[in-house]
Amino acid sequence: MNSTDKRAGCAQCVDAQPLDFEFSYAFQPIVDVRARRIFAHEGLVRGTAGEPAASVLSRITASNRYAFDQACRDKVIQTASRLQMGSYLSINFLPNAIYRPELCIRSTLRAARRYGFPVEQIIFETVEGEQVSDGSWLAEILSEYKRIGFKTAIDDFGAGFAGLTLLADFQPDIVKLDMALIRAIDQSPPRRAIVAGVVAMCRELGIEVIAEGIETADEARCLADLGIGLMQGYWFGRPQFERIAHEADIPWVA
Repeated sequence: MNSTDKRAGCAQCVDAQPLDFEFSYAFQPIVDVRARRIFAHEGLVRGTAGEPAASVLSRITASNRYAFDQACRDKVIQTASRLQMGSYLSINFLPNAIYRPELCIRSTLRAARRYGFPVEQIIFETVEGEQVSDGSWLAEILSEYKRIGFKTAIDDFGAGFAGLTLLADFQPDIVKLDMALIRAIDQSPPRRAIVAGVVAMCRELGIEVIAEGIETADEARCLADLGIGLMQGYWFGRPQFERIAHEADIPWVA
């Protein structure tokens, strides 16, 4: 993103109109299978009555993208605080809505202070499906977030843009393996070999790995055998509208 784009974007931020629609959040647990505890909850946007994310995301335009991104941060932190979330909170963000990270992040810090949610319990992860053509710009955004004290995560690692080139520019706290690598991994030697290689690489770089999209106990056991302790997926818990999971709700695998 060049300086002209940043200036135009910041002017749009100042002049942004309030959103003309409302939304809420569902939360899906990310579990630590070794410690048998909930590591985090990922906030997933929903309609005010729990409608699917598409009902909200379809209303995002170039003119309201920034306002929506900022409103999401406020709403998800407010809801997590109201639910007395004790785990990490994983917030998806729109890289293409960020023009100056050090300024755009202020609303997040204000929301954390306003609702009494600890900054050190917030993870920012790149939003699924967001196409980013400038990898160095995304690395700059994530670096600024990490400098301030947030944890950072690259979502869908191994698919599309979220690959080795990005990881060479920036080492996040967490990478989330794309669910296409996870599906039926217990039955796929190639997938197991690829995931084992990613785990070894991340261990060398000091990065934690989350496997997402887990739907069976066999997938979970296989991933545990490959050295992955943090997992997410329907097997452990579906997103719950305006609710969080508890350890007693999780079907832990032996």
